[in-house]
Amino acid sequence: MNKLILGDCLEVLQKIESESVDLCYIDPPFFSNRTYEVVWGDKGEIRSFEDRFSGGVEHYVAWLKERVQEIYRVLKPTGSLFLHCDYHANAEIKVYVLNKIFGKNNFRNEIIWKRNFTKKGSQFKMSKLATNTDSIFYYVKSDKATFITPRINGSMEELLLRYDKEDENGRRYKSEPVELPRMMARQNLIYEYKGYTPKHGWMMMLEKLTELDNQGKLFFTKNGKPRRKNFLDEYSGSEADNIWLDIQPVGQNQSEIIGYPTQKPEYLLERIVKMASHENDTVLDCFLGGGTTIAVADRLNRNWIGIDQSVQAVKVTEFRLNKQQSLFSKPFSVQLHKYDFDTLRYKDAFEFESFIVTQFGGIPNAKQRSDLGIDGRTRENQPIQVKRSDNIGRNVVDNFFSAIQRFDKNSFEKHKSSGNAVGFLIAFSFGKGAVQEIARLKMEENVMIELLLVENIVPIAKKPTLKIDLKDLGLNKNLREIEFSAQAISEAGVEFFAWDFNFKEVFNPEILLDKTGTQKYLFKAGEHQIAIKVVDNEGLENIEVVKLKVNGKIERN
Repeated sequence: MNKLILGDCLEVLQKIESESVDLCYIDPPFFSNRTYEVVWGDKGEIRSFEDRFSGGVEHYVAWLKERVQEIYRVLKPTGSLFLHCDYHANAEIKVYVLNKIFGKNNFRNEIIWKRNFTKKGSQFKMSKLATNTDSIFYYVKSDKATFITPRINGSMEELLLRYDKEDENGRRYKSEPVELPRMMARQNLIYEYKGYTPKHGWMMMLEKLTELDNQGKLFFTKNGKPRRKNFLDEYSGSEADNIWLDIQPVGQNQSEIIGYPTQKPEYLLERIVKMASHENDTVLDCFLGGGTTIAVADRLNRNWIGIDQSVQAVKVTEFRLNKQQSLFSKPFSVQLHKYDFDTLRYKDAFEFESFIVTQFGGIPNAKQRSDLGIDGRTRENQPIQVKRSDNIGRNVVDNFFSAIQRFDKNSFEKHKSSGNAVGFLIAFSFGKGAVQEIARLKMEENVMIELLLVENIVPIAKKPTLKIDLKDLGLNKNLREIEFSAQAISEAGVEFFAWDFNFKEVFNPEILLDKTGTQKYLFKAGEHQIAIKVVDNEGLENIEVVKLKVNGKIERN
């Protein structure tokens, strides 16, 4: 399943199966040792900043090396790593991290991306050339690595200027020579064709030249010299090299902007994903940032795993994914440090049971019926039953005990004789009768069934409260201007608000990262639905939907 995971990437990577990932792109914080590298500013990101910059570049390299070692482990033999960095530590990263882990022979390219297309003035005297590029190191795990040559098409305006001629059928083409220049002269390719003999030879043998002519791909100038027609509709782009000058930064593509200062353009990641993976391959980004890698992988029908220590990075990526989801999109999960009690308690029963069994480390039961009341099992084949309720009574224990014995008699006897739990019963709370029966089974029948609380398996918290006030600011260019004020309370602390001013069924925020909780918006006359979400420091959220009728006055439903 596609996953967004909140946590330190080193800890999360250690739990990912070896050789399960096809492509990894990471854009770790650059070694600038400046506080502006803290982008989101939440607790998780600040902890990570303090960890990696507590020493000099050697400490930073050691911090990064641990994580790249785990990335190497989880990559398949056909897998690749693209590591995005800048001049502050690119030499150290290549020599002491990538060459050491992947090996010099598995280095493929240093891709140079021009990330800044504007010249900046300075009030100070310049002492060096401006730095407008980043490096993307491209390493493979083996010679079996997936590689699909990327091609660059250029803009249609540029192509029309190059393909500036039309044939009798209206097909655009550009004219190119078919004879060799003097410095490439070939005596064996000097022959006459339709009355013309090139001085230094043709670019091809007679058979190929004749084939082009028969295909209508030659034309003859007034002096009888043949030239080749290269048609625009057959152009598949030129092969990309390691200098990428054609990808504009996000600042020049306003539709992509989410408010993340170091956000990378989607086209940059699209080129990388298409270059080193196929559909249904798995893409990993363990420095999620603004979520561009995951948004692109999802759109290109790849499976994916996204990891970040910042709550805001995970939630902003979740909102980006929700915004582009369609009927055919694959589902994804969001793993947080804590889970909202109400969401867990009232979610679909089968989903809840499978989720809890998985979080416990067990294997969920694929069947929903005729399962003897067993919702899963441990790796040692001990049955697990999950109850989405409180105050579980003795009758549940009795029924579970009977089901355990029928589930696997040999396993039951083995665990009983070894003094291990023969099964696990999980619920929100247990009544006195259930606790007493568990004690009796242990004392009188030497049978141990373990009772577990949901909160001991998944940390539970309360989602933030949310209240919305509004103020009519009057008419502004014949539109009604309304100011919204969101007040939220959370034990963990409020991180940000997000706003959807044209809410239908799916939350599709126009504003992703609002730290103030106050927004102004202009409305036409009519009925409107506005959705506001608040996200706290644990990643828990709450949503409030405001229904307005705007006419001569404002009515709130």
